[in-house]
Amino acid sequence: MEKPQVVTVEEWDRARAELLTAEKEATRLTDRVAAQRRRLPMVRMGDYTFDAPSGPRTLVDLFDGRPELAVYQFMDNGADDFCPGCTAFTNNVPEHGLAMLADAGISWATISNMPLAQIEGYKAKMGWTMPFVSSRGTTFAKDCGADYFMLSMFVRDGDVVHRTYSTTQRGVDRLLFSNNVRDLSVYGRQEDWEDSPDGWPQHPTYG
Repeated sequence: MEKPQVVTVEEWDRARAELLTAEKEATRLTDRVAAQRRRLPMVRMGDYTFDAPSGPRTLVDLFDGRPELAVYQFMDNGADDFCPGCTAFTNNVPEHGLAMLADAGISWATISNMPLAQIEGYKAKMGWTMPFVSSRGTTFAKDCGADYFMLSMFVRDGDVVHRTYSTTQRGVDRLLFSNNVRDLSVYGRQEDWEDSPDGWPQHPTYG
């Protein structure tokens, strides 16, 4: 397996300083995009009732009294079929991280069009503890534009809920702890879309 060139400490320091300049530029761009995101308008949502282990829950109920709600919409691939990408994402949702979000006034819910019994069976198998409800029989996924998977943010004004943001694909990918750490490693994610030096290990992204 190929490895980076070995250089002196002084040469490495110069190369690292050059990269740091680029990283700071990227951080400032991210800050500007986040500022633009905070200025997005919002759209009013309808009334939905989801199937939950404790009984029916409305969209407002999922806020658990907090002002904001983050929702990951887990793909419904049919009976006994579970999206590996959604599974990987859900495995990356940390229990302590959700507690920290709650302290900041943001509740979390994972929602899928899968039947509740299918969700509960998979939750037990995977050892997941986050709130996970079924939107089967509702128009929630369609109204959010979630044809596959999606992460959406909501805010409430009493019992009125608005959607303030949504993202999918790489926008969801950026939240993955493991991928963010791998992006810092010398070999990256080892996926074929990455710009890596010749000889670096790579494989098909979904292979």
